[in-house]
Amino acid sequence: MRKKKQFSTIVSVLGLVTFIALSLNGCVNSQRAVNGTGAITPKGNTPLYYDFGDILLPSELKIDKKETYIIEGPGFLTGILKLKGKVERTSLIIFFRNNMAKDNWKSISSFKTPKKAILLFQKKMRWCIINITETQYNTYVEVGVAPSIAESSESSLM
Repeated sequence: MRKKKQFSTIVSVLGLVTFIALSLNGCVNSQRAVNGTGAITPKGNTPLYYDFGDILLPSELKIDKKETYIIEGPGFLTGILKLKGKVERTSLIIFFRNNMAKDNWKSISSFKTPKKAILLFQKKMRWCIINITETQYNTYVEVGVAPSIAESSESSLM
């Protein structure tokens, strides 16, 4: 009788240890993913490209489809993406400066106040302006992309 009780206790303890080990492993794996560089990043925090294929956006920002408009024509893509999320303004500024440079955007200028920031970038034949507004509950981001005016057209405007 005593051996049966010891065996039951051992099986229970092994079952509990196995359960805990599998639970911990599942938690770690469900919160991380391997990005393209091989570094481990939190799952769900992988930045994404939306309509503009060369402007990376944090996954914490969600698109406001009612306020977003994109115009596509032969050889150009323009419009404004409106997004919102619970992200600090400063971390967004750092994110956009780093990732826009990686996508070959040149930083032209930036303006900052305690709750707003405007970032201006340029690429060959394109401009991008990013407006970040932080409120008490959310942060709103507008990403506007427009084609540059060709030099020959620019002289006719003056």
